Amino acid sequence: MGFCCLKEVSYVVLDEADRMLDMGFEPEVRSILSRRPLSADGCCRLEDLSANHDVMQIVEVLDDRSRDARLVTLLEKYHKSQKNRVLVFVLYKKEAARVENMLQKRGWKAVSVHGDKAQRDRTNALSLFKDGICPLMVATDVAARGLDIPDVEVVINYGFPSYVRLLRHGIGRTGRAGKKGVAHTFFMQENKGLAGELVNVLREAGQLVPTDLMKFGTHVKKKESKLYGAHFKEISADAPKSKKITFNDSDGED
Repeated sequence: MGFCCLKEVSYVVLDEADRMLDMGFEPEVRSILSRRPLSADGCCRLEDLSANHDVMQIVEVLDDRSRDARLVTLLEKYHKSQKNRVLVFVLYKKEAARVENMLQKRGWKAVSVHGDKAQRDRTNALSLFKDGICPLMVATDVAARGLDIPDVEVVINYGFPSYVRLLRHGIGRTGRAGKKGVAHTFFMQENKGLAGELVNVLREAGQLVPTDLMKFGTHVKKKESKLYGAHFKEISADAPKSKKITFNDSDGED
């Protein structure tokens, strides 16, 4: 729009770049970076998804009504001592509170972290989890990125995220610093559009691909922009370069 001069920019940091690219904004990112004599290829190339090979991944195709009972069964398997750290990821804030209450009513000592909690309460829940005082935590994706939580042995993805890359971030909470971990993921009919990407991740990591998952197919959907859908044009390597924007600041205004 000509509001900002980038000619003096020598260093660019894209926060949450992978999410921007997942949402289909690669052309826009390339366009902005092309205003500088920098190579945008390194910033904008989406590498194939890969998973931590120290994590055993188990994917289970379930219907929504079966998830609570299956979660409890898995906790009886993975968290019988109630001493090892287990992290349960859900999609929604209300779902986090509901699952936390459900587990507490069934005798599990659980805390939760989600956006409806005050920062002080979230910090307290994280401290209880990290210190091992309450080693079972239910969380939305607020805990999937950027949190250094040591010694998480098991991650259970109760809700399947809207894109597979976020699933990989959640799985990455276990199997850290060379340790082994387990990631158990619930996959439902409504997630079928992401089956192809998930199959690729499992195969790359040498994990078992369940037959029920293969029934959804292996097609990988094209990344879409929330604004432009899947109809935006890809920018090829030989595309004409963007025009330079010049500013006349002789009168002190842009």
